[in-house]
Amino acid sequence: MIIDISCYPTDQVDLAWWHDGKPYTVDRLLKTMDGPYYVNGKPRRIDKAFIQPPQGNTIYTWSDGEKSGRESIDAYMAYTLKCVQEHPDRLIGCFVYNPRCGVQNGVEAIERYVKEHGFKMVQMQANMHAYRPDRALDWVRPAFEKCAELGVPVKLHTGDGPYSIPSEWIPMIQEFPNVDFIMAHFGVQTGGVYCFEPFQAAMDLPNVYCESGWCLQSRIVEFAKVLPKHKIIFGTDTPPNEPGMWLRLLEVLCTNPPQGMNLDEETLEDYLGNNIARMIGLEPTPAPRTFEEAERMLGRKAERHPVIELY
Repeated sequence: MIIDISCYPTDQVDLAWWHDGKPYTVDRLLKTMDGPYYVNGKPRRIDKAFIQPPQGNTIYTWSDGEKSGRESIDAYMAYTLKCVQEHPDRLIGCFVYNPRCGVQNGVEAIERYVKEHGFKMVQMQANMHAYRPDRALDWVRPAFEKCAELGVPVKLHTGDGPYSIPSEWIPMIQEFPNVDFIMAHFGVQTGGVYCFEPFQAAMDLPNVYCESGWCLQSRIVEFAKVLPKHKIIFGTDTPPNEPGMWLRLLEVLCTNPPQGMNLDEETLEDYLGNNIARMIGLEPTPAPRTFEEAERMLGRKAERHPVIELY
């Protein structure tokens, strides 16, 4: 089972990351998830994905200038909720917390979306919502208190300055040792390459994990050699990214050094889905042993692709 923790279907053109083309609807996402993608020569699909609205569409009252507070939150979460309700076998809800809609409104919404709608994760986007995580403690702490109470992991957008540098989250992370924090994008975005900060945080703090997507290929090999194997979690940031390239980023670990590290398929499967499955209470699954078994799991015929060998 492959689980992607960062997908952003929308019925609106993204207001921040891209401004042209047609909306990246849930139908487009599901088609993308279905692949097939080839991992160690076996056809796979992305079985489940955490979805949330594009972060640019969660800024202030983007949909209607007359909306505010709870009404605004429910407006920017509406399509995500609809998609999760229509495709519960494939999609898992991730709530986006924007304190600028009101801290209490946001905290109440975290509880509502988790308890009433079955959402399994909360995302923070401090750069898009314009606050310093290490200074806006009266905005961050109440949300984390609610996540601790509910037992849901928190995904932190990282990689952009001035407000999403990974180390800015460390004081609050240390205050909540019972909350699992996932450093999204491995500290790499448009603002800089901070990949060593999530790596070091994950090494030092038991409740910090790293999302694989956006990491540099040479660094993911370096980090995977020493990170505990439950610390790497698959995520692609789709769109704007295409998930196949990030599957390859982890698949290459199974090849020979120096590009790879002769990683075993069991650990690769942990990275691709079992680590996050355990975190949210899903049963982990083994990797398919053969092409034919993978094909049966896929539910359709697939062409054979050669396994890429690196010497």
